Amino acid sequence: MSFTGISANRLELLQIADAVAREKQISKDVVIESIEEAIQKAARSRYGADHDIRVHIDARTGEMTITRYVTVVPDEELENEYAQKSLTDALKDDKEAFVGKSYEEVLPPFELGRVQTQMARQVVTHKVREAERERQYDEFKDRVGEIVNGTVKRVEYGNVVVDLGRGEGIMRRDQSIPREAFQINDRIRAYIYDVRRETKGPQIMLSRAHGGFMAKLFAQEVPEVYDGVIEIKSVSRDPGSRAKMAVFSNDSSIDPVGACVGMRGSRVQAVVAELQNEKVDIIQWSPDDATFIVNALAPAEVSKVVLDEEEDRVEVVVPDEQLSLAIGRRGQNVRLASQLTGWQVDIITESQDSERRQKEFAERTALFQEALDVDEVIAQLLVTEGFTTVEDLAYIDENEIAVIEGFDEDTASELQARARDFLEKEVAELDAKRVALGVDDDLLTVNGITLAMAVALGEAGVKTVEDLADLATDEIRGGYEQRGADRVKVAGALESFSLSVPDAESLILNARVAAGWIEAPEVEAEPESYDDEGSATADDVAETEQ
Repeated sequence: MSFTGISANRLELLQIADAVAREKQISKDVVIESIEEAIQKAARSRYGADHDIRVHIDARTGEMTITRYVTVVPDEELENEYAQKSLTDALKDDKEAFVGKSYEEVLPPFELGRVQTQMARQVVTHKVREAERERQYDEFKDRVGEIVNGTVKRVEYGNVVVDLGRGEGIMRRDQSIPREAFQINDRIRAYIYDVRRETKGPQIMLSRAHGGFMAKLFAQEVPEVYDGVIEIKSVSRDPGSRAKMAVFSNDSSIDPVGACVGMRGSRVQAVVAELQNEKVDIIQWSPDDATFIVNALAPAEVSKVVLDEEEDRVEVVVPDEQLSLAIGRRGQNVRLASQLTGWQVDIITESQDSERRQKEFAERTALFQEALDVDEVIAQLLVTEGFTTVEDLAYIDENEIAVIEGFDEDTASELQARARDFLEKEVAELDAKRVALGVDDDLLTVNGITLAMAVALGEAGVKTVEDLADLATDEIRGGYEQRGADRVKVAGALESFSLSVPDAESLILNARVAAGWIEAPEVEAEPESYDDEGSATADDVAETEQ
């Protein structure tokens, strides 16, 4: 856009604004506002920067008005005599003057010099570029999660810049399918996974490796997915190699896996072709976690699943000959199944599981033999009945022991007495060891700390409440730390107790409360129950009196 002078033809000015608006696909009003700001800046450079000069261009006629404003202010607030006027001086010329009143003076048009023209051009260019960037951001920010078509504009160090017509996107190297090469002017389909507002303009982030890309491709190929009859619950991908997708049908008469595969695999093959022959496993989703995990490990067969909901881990037992199939090449199958289900999957064989159970059986049998001073047959019988520790036996109802085949009430009573004697002796030994280690008695008052834990802490050099309060979670549970180029395992003081992260954090919090470092967190009281008339019930009153 050129500026030869503000006295230029008014129609030409509107034509220029209209052409720029169409070219940049922005509002004509924005272009006119940028021209007003540019001429206003040029006028201030001509008449003085302290003047309050405003420019208005009529969007219909193109008529331009340059006006200087002087505002009335209190006498003590007068700071700029060119744009402000004290109330006292204003009243001399205008009896109706008041604070806030403005006086306008229309200035004559003037020709822009070379410097002023260049400055005006920079202002307009900057404003138009800002408006164009804002338009792009507003247009694409609501399109996250869509597939877009574009043309490769340039390739920079593996990153592909894509012309989207009304914007420009970038697909980074890690978001492209491996071994997939693009040339300038190639047509490309990609998934918008993020739109970021940055100073240099909106960054439209594209991907062909994102799980959402595959899900949207299926939505385009499978009408049932597009209509919402079939839901794609989750997707995990190893781009260019293999993928797993969990599907669920809201209509019991429709097979979600068959619908996504299509007649003779026509639907899934269309997606596979777009993904550079990436193998796709379509899996039936199930609300039952164990069933879903078994389905996710297909084509491997699963013998048993053991869930640990606290740690979000699952142990899967497979036949010995199925181990390599369940793990997959370089762990691919189990890794994709873990990502698909959200569970950390550990796989062992049936022989490993049997060997482990036999070892646990032998260890528990030996424990009962030593603790209760009984023969191997009785110890094995107790383990077979589900007793795992001496505590289980010592504090269970006596009748549950007496009903075991071959036992009677006298036998049950004797076994419980021996179990309690063993536990009392063990407690005495642990307490003596604690004292010998120099562990303070106060450490046992911390909520959650047992005698065995106190001994373990003492062996790790943690002997006072303050010592425990000063620990970090990893120092209790164990963890890893970087030593040079090596990642080294560091044992935790209570690592053998297999505490979860929340449990370890709770111990530290309780210790800090006991040490007086922090106040105990408030526990919200349960609301009282009221009858229909709004008064407390009789049970509430009785509990309060007690």
